Order: sequence, then structure tokens, then C-alpha cells
Amino acid sequence: MKILLTNDDGIYAEGICALYRCLSLDHEVVVVAPEAERSAVGHAITLSEPLRVRVVRRGRDFWGYAINGTPADCVKLAFYELVGPVDLVVSGINRGANVGINVLYSGTVSAATEAAILGLPALAVSLAAYRNESYCFAAYFVATILEDIFNWPLPRPFCLNINIPNLPAHRIKGVKFTRQGVRKLRERFEKRVDPHGHIYYWQCGEEFQEEDEETDVVAIKQGFISITPLYHDLTQHKVLHLLRNTEVSF
Repeated sequence: MKILLTNDDGIYAEGICALYRCLSLDHEVVVVAPEAERSAVGHAITLSEPLRVRVVRRGRDFWGYAINGTPADCVKLAFYELVGPVDLVVSGINRGANVGINVLYSGTVSAATEAAILGLPALAVSLAAYRNESYCFAAYFVATILEDIFNWPLPRPFCLNINIPNLPAHRIKGVKFTRQGVRKLRERFEKRVDPHGHIYYWQCGEEFQEEDEETDVVAIKQGFISITPLYHDLTQHKVLHLLRNTEVSF
């Protein structure tokens, strides 16, 4: 299988290296990733400056294309110029979970949804940890399910958002197919003053208020691997149906 590997933590991130080591054992893997961290940029693309490409090598085996753009840029440029069509796009492994409303902000997820827009099946993979991360099992899990995924009842193309608890394999309770949590975050900003007396704010905390057992947020908290099918159509179809029966005067 020919796989395009990308992320939003940058080409030097440990998560993408772990995936490369695992997937390249049995597949042809090409890396096209941001040259530096581009977390939480959502589905942004670069229009105001040129996209520059350079080859990065790490050790004897790992090499890839580093792009001075966003994750969505990486997928577009790979598809149209650097690599061409592939069998699968894998984005990750992200440092930190991408669940609930955070899916909308995530560059990792946006790279996968960009692939789906281009007609390519895609996975976004995240590890639910910011400290003491170990990507070995997460990479192994992705490599293990790759062949099975194409036998699952999925449309073509598909986009799956996979979140893995940062737990030893024997403590993970299993896999849950979930929906994206939609309840708002409880967020906090810390007010600070710089040496020149100027006030600035630092976002320093967030907490999900989701309680629905069917969501990705709760599945991860309970120690399950969460797999959520995503789609880039943001239309609220039930409301659209109601509005089509509404007369508008002007």
C-alpha cells in the first residue's frame, strides 16, 4: 500500500517518526509534513506567501518533505505535485487527544479531512497525552488495523478520527466506535503583564463537559480507543429541510 504520512506537530515530532518506523515495514510510506509545529491551525491554507519544500533526513531510514505551510497545505501539495494519488493518508500521531469540539481546531484532523475532500481515504491519529508520551503502541495499533479498515462498511473516501489512551496495551479496555462530542469546553485564560506593562493573555486550561457515553470524549476518559467517522459537509440537514418550507419575502 502507498501511504502519505503527515501531521501538525512538525516533521521532527516523535509521533510521526514512530508511525513511519511501523508503517514502512510493510508499506511504501512518503512523508510530507510541516517544517515546524502547526498545531490548532484548523483547515487553514497558505495564500499570502509561496510554499517552500526541502528534503529532511533523520538517520539512515527516515526522510521526507518539509513544507513551510499548514497540514492542509501538505496534503494538497503532496497530492498535486510531490507524490500524486496514494492508497491512504495518515495524519499523526498527534501529541494530545483530538476529541469533541477540538476536532474543529485540529490541524491533524484537518489534514485527514483535506485528503477526503481530494478523494483519498484518511486516518487522523492522536495520543491522549502531553507528558510521558509513548507512541509505540499507538503506531502498532494503526499498522495492525490498516488491512482491516478497507473491509469495514465505510464509504469511499472515508475519514476516521482515531484517539488512543496513553496507557499500557493491557490496560486499554478495547475499541469504541463513537460520535464527536459537541458540548462546549470550559476554558480559562491567565492574565499577565509583560516587562513593559502591557497586558496579555495566555490560554492555560480547558475541560470537556461531555457526559454522553457514545462520544469520543467519554470513550477516551474510560480507557477505550475511540474511532469516529468524520465528514466535511457542515450542513445542518434537518434545519435545511425545515427552511425549504419557509417563504422569504424581499
